[in-house]
This record gives sequence, C-alpha cells and structure tokens, in this order.
Amino acid sequence: MRKEKRIKVWEVFSYFFHISWFTFGGGWSIVAQMQKDYVDGKKELTTEELLDIVSVGRSLPGTMIGNVAFLFGYRQAGLLGGLLAVAGMVLPPMLILSVLTFCYTAFKDTVWVAKMLTGVRAAVVPIILAAALKLRDGAFPEKICYVLCIGGCILNAVFGINCVLVILLGVAAGLIMGRFREAEA
Repeated sequence: MRKEKRIKVWEVFSYFFHISWFTFGGGWSIVAQMQKDYVDGKKELTTEELLDIVSVGRSLPGTMIGNVAFLFGYRQAGLLGGLLAVAGMVLPPMLILSVLTFCYTAFKDTVWVAKMLTGVRAAVVPIILAAALKLRDGAFPEKICYVLCIGGCILNAVFGINCVLVILLGVAAGLIMGRFREAEA
C-alpha cells in the first residue's frame, strides 16, 4: 500500500475514532461535525457530496451513520478506509457502553445522571438543527423542494408513511422535476 493511502486510511480511522468519543446525539450530530470539518473546514467535500453520502447511507439497511462512515471512508481511502471508518466510529461508543453496562446498577437510579442526560438531549436538538440549516442550500436548489420537504414530513410524521416510501416519492419527484427542466430547455 502506498504511503499516501496509508496516511489517508489512518486519517479516516482517527477522525471517526476521535469524534465518536465526543459527539452526542447520534448520526445527525456526526454529520454536522463532518459538515464543519470536511465541507466548511478542509473543503474536501461539497455540501452536495455530503448530502449524497447521507442520502445513500440513509436509504440502505443498517444504521445511517455506519453507512455514512463507510461511504465517506471508501470515498477518501478505498475499501480499507471504509472499513476502518466504521471501526473508528464504533469503538468509542462500544467501550463506553461496555463500562456503563458493567456499572449500570450503580448509575440507573442516580438523579444527577438523569438530569445530565436531560441536558444532553436538549443540547443535541440545536446541533441537529444547525446541521440541517447548513445542508439546506444543497438540499433545496429550487423552491419546490421546500414543498417536497414539508410534504415528506407530513407524510411521515402525521400519516406514518414509511421513510423508504417517502424517499422513493422524493426520487420520483426529482425525476419529474428533471423532466420538466428538460422540456423547458
């Protein structure tokens, strides 16, 4: 393996290993961190590329962030990069959960732990919202996309329509919009 590729593989692993220790709130908060680091910071990804990775990762079976980590790692450093991105992302929570599970009986009824977790949950919402707002420009290139977004939210939240079906409806809407653009040109 070339030295440059080994360095890239190590960077992908260490990035996910590092953020997995400190990123609370699940997959979306990690996507927000990726947006900050790789789109806004290093400029190694565009907003559209990150959205594509998240869209595909969300559409596949399994955990969204596991899929995103693999796709990102694969994009950056090939198959080994994808596998090590997932390993780096999974190891810290697995170690933390192992310790917490071992000590669960001591923590489960502690009032301070419950209050701390309430604070963490409240802090996660603005992180996810900030990520969604940053991704908005890439996700909504046309005004009709806002209507599709609101419609998708209503279908899922109010009517309980499965996420996969909502995504497939989005795909169909995108194809129809593309068809209209071709007809106008």
